[in-house]
Amino acid sequence: MTWTITRDLPVYDAAAGAFLRSRPAVHTVPLSVVSSLRSLGADAYGDEAPWCGWWRPDSRAAVAAAFVWTPPRPLLLTPMPDAAATSLVEALAAEGVAVPGVNGRRAAAEAVAAAWQRRHGGRVTPTRRERLYRLGELTPPAPAPPGRARTATTADRELLLDWFTAFAADIGGSPPRDARAVDARIADGRCLLWETDGGPVSLACRTPALSGTARIAPVYTPPGLRGRGYAGAVTAALSRRARDAGVPELLLFADLDNPTSNALYQRLGYRAVEDHLVLVFTPEG
Repeated sequence: MTWTITRDLPVYDAAAGAFLRSRPAVHTVPLSVVSSLRSLGADAYGDEAPWCGWWRPDSRAAVAAAFVWTPPRPLLLTPMPDAAATSLVEALAAEGVAVPGVNGRRAAAEAVAAAWQRRHGGRVTPTRRERLYRLGELTPPAPAPPGRARTATTADRELLLDWFTAFAADIGGSPPRDARAVDARIADGRCLLWETDGGPVSLACRTPALSGTARIAPVYTPPGLRGRGYAGAVTAALSRRARDAGVPELLLFADLDNPTSNALYQRLGYRAVEDHLVLVFTPEG
């Protein structure tokens, strides 16, 4: 039972890419992060190049688990057996790297965190609980709020950067490193704004379609404009456009500590798939 760890993205893609693509809904975040690294560059998420790894039960077996780590963010995990979780902590220790935490399906995140704590001591703190949803039958809000959806353009670039940054602050995440990700979404027409006569009031974007799936992210409404139905309307409009463009499977995450957003997405037709955890590690001393 062994992990192979590399900082060479093409090597990782050749070894673990088929495994990630085999379950695109379950592996949606690692898939989209690898796609961004490939298209935007290895420094898309930070100054330090990413770390990647894959696990096989034995040398002749197929890949059965993987991770992607873009420092300084938590390490992104696929589902994995407990044996892989334990050996991952040992493999990372052998590389001399100290990961700040993990992000993944609840069972995998907890298994790696427990192994990390046995190995290093210290404290494990849950910082975010999320639920992954998949769209069934789309049910747009009726009546829709005032306004209309429109595709974001380069004229909206600064607004999108501000709202991406505000969204990251809301969820305790990292703000955009630069404009590359926003520019790519604008260029591909993957961001919609809900606009009233007073201008843009809400935003929804999506990832590229990968192995037949795309993920709605982020969805953001400024605090003073919330509670008016704009987020539901723009999310429904983006979901419809993605379906019309031939994306068969649409996903999104919702913060489990936000019952309003969870209820909203379910009203739109999104159905629960699985729960994810973000756990942060604090070493002893």
